[in-house]
Amino acid sequence: MGKPITPYLARLLEISLNNATIPSDLKIATLVPIYKGADRSAVSNYRPTSLNSVVCKQLEHVIAGYLRQVWDKSDWLYDGQHGFRPVYSSESEITVCQDIANSLDEGVGIDAIIIDFSKACGLVPHDRLLTKLSASGVDSRVVVWVREVIVGRTQRVE
Repeated sequence: MGKPITPYLARLLEISLNNATIPSDLKIATLVPIYKGADRSAVSNYRPTSLNSVVCKQLEHVIAGYLRQVWDKSDWLYDGQHGFRPVYSSESEITVCQDIANSLDEGVGIDAIIIDFSKACGLVPHDRLLTKLSASGVDSRVVVWVREVIVGRTQRVE
């Protein structure tokens, strides 16, 4: 059996955080069009999927775990935020549907604002994201590392 890669990934992350750099090879994404159905000649029937470095994804996963830990300890996230959180999920939002159904059954009025953020990630200004991240209490090295991840990424289409 081969040697575990975890110590090497941990060392790579440590060097990356301490030097505020990410190897350029880890910042390359390959876009692959995935066919959704109907007319194959229509561009709108394809969904772009970004294939990223597995190593970079693992490092990002570690950083995401760290961020969740910091934010959970500081109670920084709003309790109504369900997406992308352990224990909370879009499935846990089903309780909202049940609450609405119960209110309707009881004749109670309901006001709701539903916002679709499906394309929001690509629209968030990086400087604003980094400012919020810095204000959330995370280690400044992590903020710099996240900046390195999002700035200067390249992509190719396959």
